[in-house]
Amino acid sequence: MKGYFITFEGPDGSGKTTVATAVCEELKKRGYEVIHTREPGGIEISEKIRNIILDPENTMMDAKTEALLYAASRRQHLVEKVFPAIRDGKIVICERFLDSSLAYQGYGRQLGFDEVLEINLFAIDRTYPDLTVYLDVDEQVGLDRLSSRNFKDRLDQESIDFHHRVAQGYQEVLRRFKDRIRIVDASRGKEEVIADSLNRILEFING
Repeated sequence: MKGYFITFEGPDGSGKTTVATAVCEELKKRGYEVIHTREPGGIEISEKIRNIILDPENTMMDAKTEALLYAASRRQHLVEKVFPAIRDGKIVICERFLDSSLAYQGYGRQLGFDEVLEINLFAIDRTYPDLTVYLDVDEQVGLDRLSSRNFKDRLDQESIDFHHRVAQGYQEVLRRFKDRIRIVDASRGKEEVIADSLNRILEFING
C-alpha cells in the first residue's frame, strides 16, 4: 500500500488533538497502519525543541528564532519518523505542520508568509502533505475554548491581536493551497466533526 502524509490544521481551540486521535482509531479499525504524531514534537529531539518554544518563561525569544526552531523540529521529525513510515506504506496523521508556521510566524509574528515558507521549504525538502484537513471554527469560539484550558503555553498567552493575525494567516493558507486542503466545519458536535474528517480522508485514500 502507498503511504500517505495527512495533516490536521486549524486555530487553537479547533479540536485537532481530539479529532485526529479519534480518526486514527477509526482508521486502525478498518485495517490501516496508522502513525499518529504531532508538531512540534513527535520524537525525542523535536519534543525537547517543543519545550523550549512553548515554555511560558521564554519571554525573550526572538520571532525569527522561534520560526527557525519550528523548522528545525520539523526537519528532525520528518527524517526520523514521518519519511520512514511513509516508505513503509503507513498513513501518518500529524497534528500541525508547515501551515501552522505560515499562520503563526508568517502572520502572527508578522515575519512574512513567503519568508517563513522559504526557510521551511529548505527544512522539508519541499515535501507537502498529501492531504490537509482544516478544522474550521469561528475565531471567537476557538478563543473561548482556549480560555477554558487549565494550562496555557507561551503562544496561548499571546494577545487577541496575535490570534486575529493567525486567523488571517490561515485564510491565506487556504487560498494558496486549496488543492490539498479539505475544510471541515469544527463548530458542530464532536462526533459529527470526527465522522466528516474521517470521510474526507477515506475519500482521498480510496479515490
